[in-house]
Amino acid sequence: MKLIYDRFSLSDEEKKRLADLKGNGMKAIAITEDWCGDAMLNNPILLRVAEEIGNEVCFILRDENLELMDQYLTNGTSRAIPIFIFINQKGKESAVWGPRAKRVQQLVDEERRNLPAKDAEDFNEKQMSMYKRLTATYQEDSEVWHTVADSIINTLVSGK
Repeated sequence: MKLIYDRFSLSDEEKKRLADLKGNGMKAIAITEDWCGDAMLNNPILLRVAEEIGNEVCFILRDENLELMDQYLTNGTSRAIPIFIFINQKGKESAVWGPRAKRVQQLVDEERRNLPAKDAEDFNEKQMSMYKRLTATYQEDSEVWHTVADSIINTLVSGK
């Protein structure tokens, strides 16, 4: 996470799109875990967005807060993280984002389609190789970083 945080900065266009949100008093609750590859990618980008508009971010651990997590299940069944809950000045939920930007989900889905069947002899080896590729992409591909930033910004601007 620190590597991405240190290397990522918002583009001028992203900053322009966030300008109207500066000082809005919104807060973000990030449901996350330190072992999660998606959190490694998304959390530092959320922090950069929050810094730009002057918003507070509170990180809570999913596995210690399952009652809250279970209110934000992905597809109604999965405790996928991170989940970012945006709270307005009145303490009301104004938007929810996560666990992945649409384009990043497509990248993950494509990688998964290339895996052999789960009962295949080489499934675990191929799956670990997939995780390593995704981790490298998450850590090095600034286009992916901006895809995530744009997705978070779209959520904040639209309030959805």
